[in-house]
Amino acid sequence: MELRKTGVAGTMESGDIMVTIEPRDQGGIAIALSSSVLQQYGRQIKAVITETLEGLGVTDAAVTAVDKGALDCTVRARVSAAAYRAAESKDYSWR
Repeated sequence: MELRKTGVAGTMESGDIMVTIEPRDQGGIAIALSSSVLQQYGRQIKAVITETLEGLGVTDAAVTAVDKGALDCTVRARVSAAAYRAAESKDYSWR
């Protein structure tokens, strides 16, 4: 998946995560994460973001995430939505 512009998904509500994804020319996936539970779950949140993007075929992206206690399934959904918006793609895979 090729990112063409900035894509955003999520809210700042409790139990959600706001994800912003921007294209990068190179350098892999860079994640800037802000979370009140960063010390306890930061590594897991970053892993879910990375796995989701890699599963979509995204190799170079700058990700900014503001977590408000989102579960892994919510993180995956928000990252996927932001990536599809950034790629200007409507070719969703509902599996």
